[in-house]
Amino acid sequence: AVLKQSLGQLRTEQGWFSDRNRIFREAAAMRWNAAAGRVPAVLLEDRATYAIAMEAAPVGAGMWKTQLFRGEARAGIARAAGLALGSMISTSWRNPEAEQIFGDQTVFDQLRIDPYYRFTAGRVPQAADYLADLIGRSAGRRVSLVHGDYSPKNLLVHGDCIWVIDWEVAHFGDPAFDVGFLLNHLLMKSIAMPDQASKMGELADEFLRSLSAALPAGADWVVPAAFEHLPALLLARVYGKSPAEYLDAAMRERAARLALGLMAKPADLFEEVLAR
Repeated sequence: AVLKQSLGQLRTEQGWFSDRNRIFREAAAMRWNAAAGRVPAVLLEDRATYAIAMEAAPVGAGMWKTQLFRGEARAGIARAAGLALGSMISTSWRNPEAEQIFGDQTVFDQLRIDPYYRFTAGRVPQAADYLADLIGRSAGRRVSLVHGDYSPKNLLVHGDCIWVIDWEVAHFGDPAFDVGFLLNHLLMKSIAMPDQASKMGELADEFLRSLSAALPAGADWVVPAAFEHLPALLLARVYGKSPAEYLDAAMRERAARLALGLMAKPADLFEEVLAR
């Protein structure tokens, strides 16, 4: 079993605070998605200590992030990531029960919108209007369950299967955020490892194809909206409260330049983003 406890102040250089009750939101999100078999089972909750215990990953499971940094670009894992996310969006799409349980976006604001978008807007004035507009548009797209941290470090790979972990930012909101979040991680890997850029592009295409096939009717706007989030998330990993630790100074400069360029002239294909 794995024991997890939420902190009131995160271990970051910049001051970063969040409601400790998010740990119980995480447990609720894992239970909501349990039927898909892609999440750990919740074993217990301790309200007094803000802790939960969950099923441990199978022996030999590892982060998709680790595989990517080893140069392992497995199309099957990208497809599994797209299917898992698309299925979650589809099963919770405009679902009144999901909205009732996960409708409060306080923790998402504390851990994503404020430290990523608002904080970055304060440090990069030329991006402030874009980020403010994006926050407003995204807030109006409350249609499904959102993981909030859908990144390769939170996708555990075991064989050809994946487990989705770290649900503490889960909420009912804009599914395009998760799609953009995963794409941004593949984009940052391509900046950190230029020789792997074409592989990252292939993984992004596989992810998006698998995701799109699993989305419900009326969700054709989700992927285009994800490309609105992409430059904002990229800039936030340079100037936000959670900078990407594996990007050096030159890489951060390239990332910021690309992000601002995409804000000025949007792209709607990952291939085009890589080319630019």
